[in-house]
Amino acid sequence: MKVLLKRNVPNVGKANEIKEVSDGYARNYLLPQGLAVPATKGMLRAAEEVRSAQDDKAARQRERAELLAAQLQQETIRLKAKAGETGRLYGSITNADVAKGLSRLLKVEFDKRNVLLEHPLRDLGTHLVDLKLESGVRAQIRVLIFSEGE
Repeated sequence: MKVLLKRNVPNVGKANEIKEVSDGYARNYLLPQGLAVPATKGMLRAAEEVRSAQDDKAARQRERAELLAAQLQQETIRLKAKAGETGRLYGSITNADVAKGLSRLLKVEFDKRNVLLEHPLRDLGTHLVDLKLESGVRAQIRVLIFSEGE
């Protein structure tokens, strides 16, 4: 039996997909739980329209993310920290600090989980930091750490 999934179903498919499942599975589980509806011609047409709208939206998001990545490649975030005479920081610069700097730069809230630091930054100078943007786009930004006395 062909069904149109209304929600993501593990080991079956994602929402708005047409799947061929056994009659018993559809009648006894998917349909009563509201996870799927029988696939009719009208439902197939509606699902295709929804899918094409989702694809267009994903393409626009990816394009915006790629433009942002290109813009961020040119930018530098300046962060002030206390440091010793050797250039070693007394504390460290974490992904949360970089996210705050990005939020100030972009004037939009940037989630610290999207700043990919292997370990906190502990030295003065310029560092390249990886970022995770929408739609799986990756970017890098320069972070300049300078001493409070400079």
